[in-house]
Amino acid sequence: MEKPNITQAMINAYDEYTHLTLDRRAFMDKLTALAGSGAAAAAIAPMLAASGARAQIVPEDDDRLVTEDVTYPGAEGEMKGYLVRPKDAAEDLPAVIVIHENRGLNAHIRDVARRMALEGFVALAPDFLSPQGGTPADEDQARQMFSSLDAEQTTANAEATRVYLSELDRTNGEVGAVGFCWGGGLVNRLATKSPELGAGVVYYGSQPPVEDVAAIEAPLMLHYAGLDDRINAGIDAYRAALEENGKVFEIHVYDGVNHAFNNDTSAARYNKEAADLAWQRTVEFFKTHLS
Repeated sequence: MEKPNITQAMINAYDEYTHLTLDRRAFMDKLTALAGSGAAAAAIAPMLAASGARAQIVPEDDDRLVTEDVTYPGAEGEMKGYLVRPKDAAEDLPAVIVIHENRGLNAHIRDVARRMALEGFVALAPDFLSPQGGTPADEDQARQMFSSLDAEQTTANAEATRVYLSELDRTNGEVGAVGFCWGGGLVNRLATKSPELGAGVVYYGSQPPVEDVAAIEAPLMLHYAGLDDRINAGIDAYRAALEENGKVFEIHVYDGVNHAFNNDTSAARYNKEAADLAWQRTVEFFKTHLS
């Protein structure tokens, strides 16, 4: 079989499945109609999804890093996470919380934490499914678990993560947060609740209620995908609220790319040019605002 042609309608159907319906049978029926056959749909589906086989850019045993799985106090109960720091840092470093998508703490997000540590930060990727026992191996099961998370408790766990990092040995007390998709939305909510957050970077995450924007103290960098109509519908109201309240922020929209363009484990949606530029901007933003 020739390499299948993946259309924007197929990508939109996958986005609807992973973020709205969670109904795999309905998704496959729609994909079959779009692809023309069940066989074509079966070939295309893995290209739309994330592949664990492509998750590792920085090796787990990279000798420039110290990595460990940690537990620490959450708002109510214990949180689990993956902590990474540069091995030979000569001084205390700023810290960054790396917040996962709605698949939980998987191999890809662990790899992103290692990438962030190589940029000169102590990075912690929390597992926000910790209250439910942690992220399962099955992605569909993980996505379903997110629907039962308590939003206030989750935001409180994010703040507890910030406190833990600010007090950790080898950090300088300054803590930022970067989040992707679901995690981006959590960074936005954390910014409205945490006056001590040093900086926030949001990748295609849902916006907070506009009435909460006045409470934001952290400078924000907001990355959006040009083809992501679902998330982008909230940009204008968020921008207006940030401007009206005199907040420090940057908005970057990457034309012609899809939601999850930064996730290099998803062949159909990843866009290297946009991802590289967004990452460069993210690192520079943290280095400017976390000192």
